[in-house]
Amino acid sequence: MPLYKNQTLKIYNSLSSEKELFKPIHEGNVGMYVCGPTVYSNVHLGNVRTFMSFDVIFRYLLHLGYKVRYVRNITDVGHIVDDVDEGEDKIAKKARLEQLEPMEVVQRYTVDFHEILSEFNFLPPSIEPTATGHIIEQIQIVQKIIDSGIGYESNGSVYFDVVKFNETNHYGQLSGRNIEDMLANTRDTDGQSDKKNSQDFALWKKAEPQHIMRWPSPWGDGFPGWHLECTAMSTKYLGNQFDIHGGGMDLKFPHHECEIAQNEACTGKTPVNYWMHANMLTLNGKKMAKSTGNNILPREILTGDSPFLSKAFSPSVARFFMLQAHYRSVLDFSDDAIVAAEKGYNRLMEAMGLLFEIKTANQSTVDIATWKQFCYDAMNDDFNSPILIAQLFEGVRFINILNDGSATITAGDLEIFSAAMNAFVFDVLGLVNEKETGNNTQKLEGVVHMLIGMRNDARANKDFAMSDQIRDQLIALGIQLKDGKDGTTFSL
Repeated sequence: MPLYKNQTLKIYNSLSSEKELFKPIHEGNVGMYVCGPTVYSNVHLGNVRTFMSFDVIFRYLLHLGYKVRYVRNITDVGHIVDDVDEGEDKIAKKARLEQLEPMEVVQRYTVDFHEILSEFNFLPPSIEPTATGHIIEQIQIVQKIIDSGIGYESNGSVYFDVVKFNETNHYGQLSGRNIEDMLANTRDTDGQSDKKNSQDFALWKKAEPQHIMRWPSPWGDGFPGWHLECTAMSTKYLGNQFDIHGGGMDLKFPHHECEIAQNEACTGKTPVNYWMHANMLTLNGKKMAKSTGNNILPREILTGDSPFLSKAFSPSVARFFMLQAHYRSVLDFSDDAIVAAEKGYNRLMEAMGLLFEIKTANQSTVDIATWKQFCYDAMNDDFNSPILIAQLFEGVRFINILNDGSATITAGDLEIFSAAMNAFVFDVLGLVNEKETGNNTQKLEGVVHMLIGMRNDARANKDFAMSDQIRDQLIALGIQLKDGKDGTTFSL
């Protein structure tokens, strides 16, 4: 029986501002969409924190036995600077500044994004669609919204009429905003805009002659509005209604609000049952910003090449640091905080190594069943990773008292305990035992050098068949030998 049958998972729903019992639309299956990066610059640490939150959510749903379709998009069209309807496309601007084709910019920073997430041990999503790969679907949605009477064309662009939509629906339901207040607090454009109302948002924008990224449409050459792509890709791969939609807190308005409006205008249905938003990351108590210099990139944590850091830290230490705060809480990054996290991470990994040394007895004096359920209770309470970590350190205490003989455990309980510790530490939290990885690398190097020695002996004895066999079998394992004047070296 899958674990989710025996666990009661509650998720904080931004739409209701309450924790709600999680019940997927289709039993045993979860559809989850998370807004991915706009690939015009290196992924920043705040993005990594957001995506890490949903990586842990993905991992825990898989651990519970759900079949999860996790969709996370790549925005490679480039929405407008400052996320308004006027101005220059972010990717096009970067391409112009660096004298590159827009898709060169996209490729460079998509590769960077994947490399960083791989370093931090993220599971890849089930599907990673791109905005440029779904232009046809976006044009079709625009046409549906026009047909519904909510979209209108103006001077080659198409806009969403929020006032008309609000007559039968609620624009502002996710962010708790009132359309009358929004209109009243918006500066009047005195007829300079193509919009009917100041709060109307672009579904399709006319491309001016200098605009690089453009596609033909029924309304002329142009490009999709920022909000449109997520509606197109989420519904294509998850259906008109799906379980979870996630992203950063900053996307709640206008992006996610506009997604809801677009879906309801197209289908008449509320698209998502559970809206989830991860909170921001600050640096030394202040908002991170390139413009102020109060900024640090993920790779700088790994190299230590930052004035904010005393040294380099491993990806798992950085991951452990981030998971010590709940995903809905603001997390402040500082050198002192990550140094403290490193100490805690090392304690946890040392204890994981001692698990194998525990001796069993005829009875248990530690309550493994209750401890294990407390771990599940933490994650079932809106994926509360800091409470889970606290329970894991209670597990560390168990390991220490079991090893010093002041407590005992049966073989059956030890098997349950060891499996649970490994599942929560490595599978759910996604941590990696860096020391064990380092030891394995040393062992690999030792074995390869031994085989190189055997190959050298074979060549000295003119047993070239054996020499070639060793070389070819190493190549098959992804290990390349290179003979030089200073001897034989290898690379992976």
